[in-house]
Amino acid sequence: MQLKELLFGVSIESVFGTTSVSIDHVTADSRQVEPNALFVAIRGEFHDGHKHIDDAVKKGATAILYEELPKKQVEGITYVQTFQSRSAYAVIASNYHNRPSAKLSLIGVTGTNGKTSIVQLLFEVFQHLGYSVGKLSTIANAINEHHYPATHTTPDPMEINSFLAKMVEASVSYCFMEVSSHGIDQHRIEGLHFRGGIFTNLTHDHLDYHKTFESYRDTKKKFFDKLPTTAFALSNHDDKNGKYMLQNCIAKQHSYALKNTAEFKAKILEHDFSGMQLRIDGKETWVALVGDFNAANILAVYACTQLLGENADQSLSALSAVEPVSGRFNVVSGGHPIRAIVDYAHTPDALNHVLKTINKIRTGNEMLITVFGCGGGRDKAKRPLMGRIASTLSDKVIFTSDNPRNEDPEKIIEQIESGVPAEHFKKYISISSRSQAIKTACQLAHRGDIILVAGKGHETYQDIKGERLEFDDAKELKQHLQNKN
Repeated sequence: MQLKELLFGVSIESVFGTTSVSIDHVTADSRQVEPNALFVAIRGEFHDGHKHIDDAVKKGATAILYEELPKKQVEGITYVQTFQSRSAYAVIASNYHNRPSAKLSLIGVTGTNGKTSIVQLLFEVFQHLGYSVGKLSTIANAINEHHYPATHTTPDPMEINSFLAKMVEASVSYCFMEVSSHGIDQHRIEGLHFRGGIFTNLTHDHLDYHKTFESYRDTKKKFFDKLPTTAFALSNHDDKNGKYMLQNCIAKQHSYALKNTAEFKAKILEHDFSGMQLRIDGKETWVALVGDFNAANILAVYACTQLLGENADQSLSALSAVEPVSGRFNVVSGGHPIRAIVDYAHTPDALNHVLKTINKIRTGNEMLITVFGCGGGRDKAKRPLMGRIASTLSDKVIFTSDNPRNEDPEKIIEQIESGVPAEHFKKYISISSRSQAIKTACQLAHRGDIILVAGKGHETYQDIKGERLEFDDAKELKQHLQNKN
């Protein structure tokens, strides 16, 4: 492809050299530069691509896109200056793959909690409705029955567009995509054409990156601000930020809610640990998911089907057929009369919701034991908040490690402990080994008791000092419950 074709839609400040040059490869990683490549120099959080322009030229790059002109220019190389390299890279990635997002219906889902569940549910529902579908998700990227490992909630722009191009080749009608605040802030979704956007909720998370809640909120809002008039914007009006997301949004605005006034409404009629009976827009349906948060997710999915023109009864029938999302309120069977639940809840709000859901369903005669930790190298302010929530809403709590990364797990646990109210001191113990913590929970539990292991959900590893070690909460629970028999 010609460089001038790749630069279509990019805000250019200046050009040195010709744009009528053939480009075979595009990358923002100097280590991946090949002959006839366009190298995009990006200032990252830890690395500055501008420092590697010389390396890129030596490896055969024929064009460089940058924000700051390098001191030395090589004759025969085209240098393109832009105001924002990250944004330009995303637009170029779309152009390189012939703008695939415009050739299918791309639906973006953003918010603190519920993104993965809604994307997975939409993926399954539209499969049930007979469509060829794709997804870009925390759990996995997929094109129909073909699944690919996911590395980021919102991948690199070249990776996003490469997947979308594969979906177009596979005649995919709908792609459902998680849109993270990091992905928005780092311009990874620039150049994508969205048919619709869904807002779930906004709670305390990622403040290590965004610094303030207002910055986090406003980053999410940018996604809706950039939706075109041809798209729809569906917002949760049970969240106080729901209406804020739609301010000045030129897309067609729609709302859903369990409690507040909204266009799409739902109510939980009955529930137990196997699922719940819902009334959605006057129609009743049973779903194999549990809790207010999942009822909200189900309602968002139903609303999306309606905004995309699907039959209401067929949509509800498809929703009743879907399975629980991996790592989201998954009841683990270990051949023992103890109810064990694995959930991804890793924010104060998510942990609060899952514990309140369990407390609504339980009889009150059993003991609720919660096992959780907090990730290292992430938002530290949420740690005491989660300690307070877990100790208040559980009968027994075991604080443990999550993905400590390069932090000392004992220090993380101390910060969690600092949030425990004095009246709940006797409820908790701390065991840094996650395996030992889960084993201890199983030993403490008796017939009919409930164990919640929260924080990692679908993850099958632990990040410890730069190593990814195999670890699966569900497998650990099953093993220790079986050993208890």
